[in-house]
Amino acid sequence: MNRRELLRQTALFGLAAAAPGASEAQNASHAPTGVPVAFVISKDAVVMDFAGPWAVFQAVWMKDKPFFNLYTVAQTKEPVSAGGGMKILPDYTFKTAPAPKLIVIPAQGGETPEMIEWIRSASKTTDITMSVCTGALILAKTGLLNGKSAATHHGGYFALAVNYPDVHVKRGARWVDEGHIMTAGGISSGIDLALHVVEKYCGRQQAEDVIDAMEYQGQGWLHADANEAYKRVNLGTEEHPICRVCQMKADRNIKSVYGGRTYYFCSKNCKELFDKHPELADRF
Repeated sequence: MNRRELLRQTALFGLAAAAPGASEAQNASHAPTGVPVAFVISKDAVVMDFAGPWAVFQAVWMKDKPFFNLYTVAQTKEPVSAGGGMKILPDYTFKTAPAPKLIVIPAQGGETPEMIEWIRSASKTTDITMSVCTGALILAKTGLLNGKSAATHHGGYFALAVNYPDVHVKRGARWVDEGHIMTAGGISSGIDLALHVVEKYCGRQQAEDVIDAMEYQGQGWLHADANEAYKRVNLGTEEHPICRVCQMKADRNIKSVYGGRTYYFCSKNCKELFDKHPELADRF
């Protein structure tokens, strides 16, 4: 879809949404079409993690029809409080959701055993199951990342490596394509992975049309290893240390010594995680 078509569709949507009962009438008269894409959400879901890919996928139109059919899936249909307090009303529960061909897993804080099992089961018939940011830890919990390389937020490298030793954590990756399973780095990386997915489904020209419509200037979708800035661990300085585990501002009073070097942490939880496998300090 080109820019003119995007603007036209946006204007029409705005007019329709303003009319009383427009939403109900639209749902009743138009059955969902397109590749079904399930966005798995729970409390504290990082907005850009799911909104970025959502914006990319909703901009893809083929033959005057949306190419993707987007919907949200959660534990219940009660409103979900995402990052920053945004309220989201899920379209389906894990018990009622249609079978997806594409699953998007953002970073979030409310995963449940039902969520993990749904992702594992639904992924048996998906074309692609993808995570964004530390959504990789949720994906890893399903076992679907075992033996595969994966990207995640740079603050999640150590946690992913320690908790899931069968996953090959790839530092500095913007995104990783393992075929059926894909992972994106931190937050904005999800936009680039989504564009890569559009290219796989629809070709380079369609992806470029979406980029033009969105006025997106990033080039990370073309370069999987574009997160070079995060290949090296940032430890800060003695005066202003950075947490060795999550890369946030550290507390000088919370520390461990390994290999003759002092490492600082932002919390006792991060220190405990480090102390489980301090030998990974030089790798992750």
